[in-house]
Amino acid sequence: MKTFEYFKPSTVDETLQLLKQFGDKAKLLAGGTDVAVMVDDGMLAPDYVIDLKGLDFLKGIEIRENNYLWIGALTTFSEIIHSDLVKKHFPVLFEASKTVASVGVRNRATLVGNICSAVPSADSAPTLLILDALVEIKGDSDKLVPIREFFTGPRKTVLQVSEIVTGIRIPLEVRKYGANYIKLGRYDGEDLAQVGVATFISEDLEYRIAFGAVAPTPVRAFEVEEFLKGKELSDSLIQEAIPIALKSISPISDVRASKEYRMHVSGVLFKRSLKASYERLHGSGPVYGTNLV
Repeated sequence: MKTFEYFKPSTVDETLQLLKQFGDKAKLLAGGTDVAVMVDDGMLAPDYVIDLKGLDFLKGIEIRENNYLWIGALTTFSEIIHSDLVKKHFPVLFEASKTVASVGVRNRATLVGNICSAVPSADSAPTLLILDALVEIKGDSDKLVPIREFFTGPRKTVLQVSEIVTGIRIPLEVRKYGANYIKLGRYDGEDLAQVGVATFISEDLEYRIAFGAVAPTPVRAFEVEEFLKGKELSDSLIQEAIPIALKSISPISDVRASKEYRMHVSGVLFKRSLKASYERLHGSGPVYGTNLV
């Protein structure tokens, strides 16, 4: 493994200065569950590693300005899972977080690190997409980027080398709604998604649909959302919607699944997830966190 110089700044300004100084020769370290493994495997060889864990003010989950839930960049999946605020306002994020890797990994891995890795199979991404989350970015100026605009390709985002993500904002939902995240891996437990689907249905019948692991980036299915808008869910409506939903994805074949298998499973999970969201909207359905596969 190549040696590197290690820094642990205590302020955002210090962090940004280091990024400006070292550019793409530096790598940010948060939970370390992705970066550390890639360095060990020789997939990454940074000259400089900048550890963000000294930035304590980037930790936490809180309601801000009475209109959004803020999740700091250093907040782990375990902290999300145990957050009463998350369970109260966005139980689907609790549900998705429970599917991430193992308990040991969730104790270190962060939500922001998960989206910044920008892998198509990231479990948090489809859920953040259906919740219309915003990504807080700090650099030469402060930015708020809609999560649907954040991913630009496999392992690629809009984030510049001189910028960091400081947190995630999720607008509070004043309407009654039901939501669901469901994934299929090769086996139960600690596996990457072969397909992931997140769905949202509000009381005024707004639909939001997102897929993971079946396109170059996590993706919102806007065409099928428009088709479903304002319609009461039924089995026949779902059957009409499936081919429209599948137009938004472009799966590939890899070691985890074939393109054809992913396409078929996407339709199955889309149907299952929509039904769960609709039942939850109406006060029934499976408890959040239930494995529906």
